Amino acid sequence: MSYKTNCPFCNPSKDNNQKIVIENKSCYFLQHEKQQDVLEGSGVIVPKLHRATTFDLTKDKWNDTYELLQKAKEYLNQSCSPDGYTLGWNVGEASNQSIQHSHLHVIPRYLDEPLAGKGLRHWLKQPENKRVKK
Repeated sequence: MSYKTNCPFCNPSKDNNQKIVIENKSCYFLQHEKQQDVLEGSGVIVPKLHRATTFDLTKDKWNDTYELLQKAKEYLNQSCSPDGYTLGWNVGEASNQSIQHSHLHVIPRYLDEPLAGKGLRHWLKQPENKRVKK
């Protein structure tokens, strides 16, 4: 399977539910309509050129990602009025990277959510997640 034809982030317009909200020279901020029912306003920032992981980004791509993150925040502040944000990169299978194209999750958070106050580390810090020493 070729990422050039099958990667949803290399080909954002192939999925009618996925919209390019903002872009700059090397990145997109994408939102997927089917993800908005629970994670209202959420989206991802992805490099336009395929990069499997965050570690594959050049310094220029990091700078472009930062620039687009600021624009995405401004857009989301105006359109969704969140009370905070959760930002995250998943890299590799152990981290649940399900699409092998680097993507930064931008998730607006709201004080009236059932899980308000629980960030990325909450689930990781649960006792049942402790590794068994060999």
